[in-house]
Amino acid sequence: MCGRFTLKQPAEAIAALLASAEPNNQTFDVEKLPELSAQYNIAPTQMVATVLHNSESDKREFHFLRWGLIPSWAKDISMGAKLINARAETVAEKPAFRSAFKRRRCLVLADGFYEWQRINGKKQPFYFRLQDGQPFCFAGLWEQWESPETDKITSCTILTTVANEVLKPIHDRMPVVLDKKYYDLWLDPQVQKPEALQEALHPYPASAMTAYPVSTLVNNPKYNNVDCINSM
Repeated sequence: MCGRFTLKQPAEAIAALLASAEPNNQTFDVEKLPELSAQYNIAPTQMVATVLHNSESDKREFHFLRWGLIPSWAKDISMGAKLINARAETVAEKPAFRSAFKRRRCLVLADGFYEWQRINGKKQPFYFRLQDGQPFCFAGLWEQWESPETDKITSCTILTTVANEVLKPIHDRMPVVLDKKYYDLWLDPQVQKPEALQEALHPYPASAMTAYPVSTLVNNPKYNNVDCINSM
């Protein structure tokens, strides 16, 4: 699963990431990318940085979305806390995700994430990132939910897949870190066939990742400091 992650990179690094995916593809020139404050401990129900396709403007836009997908048919907002992740293997079939999987996919911006390993009865957090320290994108889905009071909330979930060799000693699942070559496919609302989308949902190469144990300070979702990612 993926229950915590980080985004420390400035807006310039994010813009460079998107531009590098398809250097000649202007659709990745996300307009009005705001300055981003460093986030060392992003937790469910918090707002997360995303890129999605806006069907009304027919553009790819930057949006902050609530982490924890609330299906349009949900009775109340609490359902979102249970849907922070969607399994890539079954996402096309599950009622909570199948509509978004077809039409409302997004990139969730990140540069690292945490997982916990039980050691001697205690849970030890580990931090995972790319070896080059660069930002990346999780495969995400988004939905818009309207409360009885007509409050509109746009929320998202992060897809997970089987763990690669870096993750396996710690956890059997990992978030789907998309290869840059799939950004265009993932954000294209015209692509709706599950078999075409599943091509992108594989474990990220272990050779490109690294991991190390960190302080249990990260266990507190209110703690947002560089100490969260410092190696023990």
